Amino acid sequence: QVQLVESGGGLVQAGGSLRLSCAASGRTFRTYTMAWFRQAPGKDRDFTAAATIVGNTYYADSVKGRFTGSRDNAKNTLYLQMNSLKPEDTAVYYCAASSTVVVGTRVRDPHEYDYWGQGTQVTVSS
Repeated sequence: QVQLVESGGGLVQAGGSLRLSCAASGRTFRTYTMAWFRQAPGKDRDFTAAATIVGNTYYADSVKGRFTGSRDNAKNTLYLQMNSLKPEDTAVYYCAASSTVVVGTRVRDPHEYDYWGQGTQVTVSS
């Protein structure tokens, strides 16, 4: 069982930056595939970024070059550094964990993930 707690969301002007964190409980964080998804009002939950157990990272095309995902296995924490934020990045951002090895295009499928955080709101004003 893994519990995930996101933090770092808030209100920022367009062009600004935020850093999200996801703290995970348990001693097996290093064995979990970790990801960020986001959900804007009235829309589906969309893949944003993922960090695999071997350190590979994947990004949605809409955030590539602006967002950087990383993980610190010693701290049981997943991060998402978000730069050059746009109003269309406004959403609730969720941290997700999979107890199985997820690679390739599968990292984009929310059904691959067993555990979810409660989400943190990111609002980007124009």
